[in-house]
Amino acid sequence: MASKSSSFSHLSSKKTTFLIFFLFSLILTFFLLSVKLKRVPTITTSVSEADHKRKPAWFDVIEKSIDSNRIKVGLVNIDTKSVVEGTGLYEQLHALLSQVETVFVEFDHVDVNLKWKDFYPVWIDEDGKWGSQKCPDLPMPMWEEYRDVNVVVARVPCGIRDVFNLQVNLVVANLAVESGWMNKLASYEPVYVVFIGSCGPMVDIFKCDDLLLHDRLGEFWVYKPDLVSLRHKMLMPVGSCQIAPSYADTGKEVWRAYKSQSPTTLKYNYTIRVPRLAYVTVLHSSEAYVCGAIALAQSILQTEKKTKSTFQNNNYTRDLLLLADESIGPRSTRGLTSAGWKIKRIKRISNPFAEKGSYNEWNYSKLRVWQLTMYDKIIFLDADLLVLKKIDNFFVYPQLAAAPNDLTLFNSGMMVIEPSMCMFDELMKKTLEVKSYNGGDQGLVNEVFTWWHRLPTKVNYLKSFQEEEEVSKDLYVIHYLGLKPWMCYRDYDCNWDMQLLHVFASDLAHNKWWQVYDNMPKELQSYCGVTKKMDERIMKRRIRARNDNLSDGHWKIEIKDPRSEHYEDLN
Repeated sequence: MASKSSSFSHLSSKKTTFLIFFLFSLILTFFLLSVKLKRVPTITTSVSEADHKRKPAWFDVIEKSIDSNRIKVGLVNIDTKSVVEGTGLYEQLHALLSQVETVFVEFDHVDVNLKWKDFYPVWIDEDGKWGSQKCPDLPMPMWEEYRDVNVVVARVPCGIRDVFNLQVNLVVANLAVESGWMNKLASYEPVYVVFIGSCGPMVDIFKCDDLLLHDRLGEFWVYKPDLVSLRHKMLMPVGSCQIAPSYADTGKEVWRAYKSQSPTTLKYNYTIRVPRLAYVTVLHSSEAYVCGAIALAQSILQTEKKTKSTFQNNNYTRDLLLLADESIGPRSTRGLTSAGWKIKRIKRISNPFAEKGSYNEWNYSKLRVWQLTMYDKIIFLDADLLVLKKIDNFFVYPQLAAAPNDLTLFNSGMMVIEPSMCMFDELMKKTLEVKSYNGGDQGLVNEVFTWWHRLPTKVNYLKSFQEEEEVSKDLYVIHYLGLKPWMCYRDYDCNWDMQLLHVFASDLAHNKWWQVYDNMPKELQSYCGVTKKMDERIMKRRIRARNDNLSDGHWKIEIKDPRSEHYEDLN
């Protein structure tokens, strides 16, 4: 029995020792866990410091203006699962997510079956005869869920005239506008926009003047957009599937388009600054269009005499400015100045893809209009246009606004633009990269400004007909395609003398130009005389039309134009 009792006692002692050891271990474990938990803030701080060192390179620019504790980032078209680990983009996102509050901006992808031409159709019912014109649906987020965002980070897909690219750009722009708008103060607080990845934003929407930082190697763009200007653009339709509305904000007040933040006012306050505006045309390489430019200036001034100008009444600066190269001589300069133009000398710009001596060799000189930063807005007009009704109300439209030309393209003969030196530099780079589809400036600017705003065709009515037709009394501007009125005798449109040019022939449109001529001072009319070479060309075409017995019969008309009695030496 003693032996059994001894064994039991020994076993009991072992259990006691084990229990004591177990309890000691449990207490020690609990103690260590407590210590570890107390050390977590230190570890977090250490990680935060590491993250701070490897934060995105662009973050510092924003952090200097916004307290990091107040930063909330909206991520647009960014899925962290699809970002390849080890890339610069991955590092940027990982560092960003670990430092600031972020929210993924959700929106439905645009219908994959929709194409650019659906948003930029060849023809639309501009007058609404068959009902209001509608654009395809371009889904947007539920804005009320993201109004506290003050930084937008986005990745845009690559590709020109890509519908999803447009959708992402518009989501970003609208998010910035919606987030920055402060209803109680009726003003904006700053919102920063960052594009990451290999492809940047659309220049039509995000102006280079608002660009704070761009790193080509790091693949990012940082913008502080002018939200008043951006809001104005976001009120435009998603494409030329609708006529651009004339309002700039909630009303039709012209001044709303020119509201800008004043550096001298209190934070978030905005002042109304008188806009600086100009009508601009360009003459280069020869004096062949001097008469056309004189008639253009006179047509603008004559329409303002008939109707009181909104901008004149408000004392708005509204100049007539003509850019001229060295080919425009002293006599022509005097005539142009007398007609109403202010003259600014320029160096012409060559088209690197044009043949030497060709018509298009120097037509990139038109790009100089973007250098006119002394103005806020410009209505550019080619010298072969004629203004029939006042057009100053069209200054309210944002860049780039124009009338349609063909397919998804606009006509560059009349454009509303916003001068910018960085935009001029961008266009100059494009001249070396882009071969214009038509060899001229129109092809180039259409490759740069793909998101343009549709003005009615009556604002730039292309003189192109299937047959002779009435010239609508509702037209604002006629664009004289083909042979120009001053290059013909006034008796009839000399485009009738060539079968291939019949599409541009209209005696009624021709007479509209000569009505402006008749109302010009006599000394200005002398700049539209007929030279010996012009007379020879006109007569050759008439003889050819007679020999071909063209059915329109204009070649039979007796010439009574008094200019045919003498020749003007315009050199």
